[in-house]
Amino acid sequence: MRMRKQRSRDTKPEVAVRRLLHSAGLRFRLHRHIPGMNRSTIDIAFPGPHVAVFIDGCFWHGCPEHATFPKANSAFWREKIDKNALRDTRTTAHLEALGWTVLRFWEHEAPEYVAAQVVAVLRPWKAQGALTSYPRIRSSSSSAPCPLGQAAAPRQA
Repeated sequence: MRMRKQRSRDTKPEVAVRRLLHSAGLRFRLHRHIPGMNRSTIDIAFPGPHVAVFIDGCFWHGCPEHATFPKANSAFWREKIDKNALRDTRTTAHLEALGWTVLRFWEHEAPEYVAAQVVAVLRPWKAQGALTSYPRIRSSSSSAPCPLGQAAAPRQA
């Protein structure tokens, strides 16, 4: 596996979540730089309500369910993945100190679940119309309401 071919942004799970959020009428910014942190970006940012969404890869961020460590050069990889997890913790703390709400999800979580959690957190702002830049136009072929209208209860960490 060639590491340079691994995507750091616009991954399939991230794009799937973005599509669902956009179809729910939410507007957001992508890969927003984090103030005061060099080389760190927010995957999906809602600047108005200060909500940051991260879709973390299972391998790169050490998912407790799916993380694997390569056998070749294992000490290097263990240290790298541990540093990534530590950086995630620092990034979350930094953003929370700035008044942001941070939502972190693993890439293996269903995009529908992730989008529903984001919608649930943003519901107060969405009700005020603060997250849309233009009215949502529904195609004539689909008259059913968006499935993200009723979000699941927020996940406890």
